[in-house]
Amino acid sequence: MEKRALKYVSTWYEGNKRCRQEMEAGFISDGGEENRLLNLYPSVTYQTFEGFGGAFTESAGYVYGQMKEGQKEAMLREYFGAEQMAYRMVRIPIDSCDFSLGHYEAVEDAGDRGFTGFQLERVEKTILPLLDDAQAIYGDRLEVMLTPWSPPAYMKSNGERNNGGELKPECKKTWADYICRYIREYRNRGYLVRRISLQNEPKAVQTWDSCVYSARQEKEFLRDYMWPALQENKLTDIEVFIWDHNKERAYERACEIIDESTDHMVTGIAFHWYSGDHFEALSMIHDKFPDKKLILSEACIEYCKFAADDFLKNAQKYAHDMIGNMNHGMHGFYDWNIVLDEEGGPNHVGNFCDAPFLFDMRHRELIRRNTADYLWHFTHFIKPGSIRIGTSVYSDELEATAFLNPDGQIVAVLLNRTDHEMKVNVRLGEQMAEIVVGADAIGTLTII
Repeated sequence: MEKRALKYVSTWYEGNKRCRQEMEAGFISDGGEENRLLNLYPSVTYQTFEGFGGAFTESAGYVYGQMKEGQKEAMLREYFGAEQMAYRMVRIPIDSCDFSLGHYEAVEDAGDRGFTGFQLERVEKTILPLLDDAQAIYGDRLEVMLTPWSPPAYMKSNGERNNGGELKPECKKTWADYICRYIREYRNRGYLVRRISLQNEPKAVQTWDSCVYSARQEKEFLRDYMWPALQENKLTDIEVFIWDHNKERAYERACEIIDESTDHMVTGIAFHWYSGDHFEALSMIHDKFPDKKLILSEACIEYCKFAADDFLKNAQKYAHDMIGNMNHGMHGFYDWNIVLDEEGGPNHVGNFCDAPFLFDMRHRELIRRNTADYLWHFTHFIKPGSIRIGTSVYSDELEATAFLNPDGQIVAVLLNRTDHEMKVNVRLGEQMAEIVVGADAIGTLTII
């Protein structure tokens, strides 16, 4: 029997001070222990995981531009350095969103159907410098996902970017061409645009940039306008994601859009976390559409819902959602803004949120939030191309997910949100090792 080596790293807090401990445990022969088991089954395999990333909004780019050079490098190394969080993907808005300094559009003239005045001045000023610096740290091109929050105001039924509205029927082809032009502009600059979603939160009438699509409208736009535009522009290598909204109606949306006419057009379903767990919806999508990818495209702690200073609970929410999504089929993860100011902005509509890193503009201080520590336990260890493996755990108080990395290393992330420590017997085949998951702690074990 091959001897295995187990390492375990755990993070917890005393007050708000991070504590981290690493330990090793030796495996012994499984003597038939029945209690306190975490079972790992490498022969039981599920989805392949593609990686982690975050969003480069105008707000994030603006805040980044206010930082000192040493602060910039330190933060980007945390995110994109292989020795830290190892992000490899970014999500970028097409035109403005709530996390912009104000509204902007690449084409503002309704008569400019040929996009002769197309310009990315705002993007070039704030987002692309951040993207360039992140790629320099990463050492390669990052995979970009582009997402619109709203078509230009002149294409909308309500004549504005905010407050929902719909895409005018006569503008559908123009809008599809506009999205293709955005893709080409990024690619012409050398960036690796890999995927798009059709619309951010198409069910929501927001006080910021938004546009409403019913399932029928989204399907028709994809089938009759967006896909033909991608074909015409030789961009059918782009992965197309539908929905890009919360999980509670993701299954219905997938069923309403994907049929024999659209199946080949849809790479997957993008989803958010703002309406609660609904992990079962992901499993139902996977069961009905096993070839489709499931990507969490946005998550953040909204200050309108959660206390900004509830550092630990907010970080735990992230880990709980991450584990649940992974255990129900998630293929990739994009966090929301990678950095914001001390108020959770700037935001031109006052919709302030948390981020793993904040920058205090007044004191010129970079602040690492607990969510960054919790994300590290996933992103540092679960490698692109890893395969989720089977697990079973003895108590619902202990949350766990496990993956087999391409190099054969087994990784398991464990979350204990209780006020008491939990002893765990890690069982792998005929071997077993004992660890302790501390109270209110997150930990990652690796087995080689």
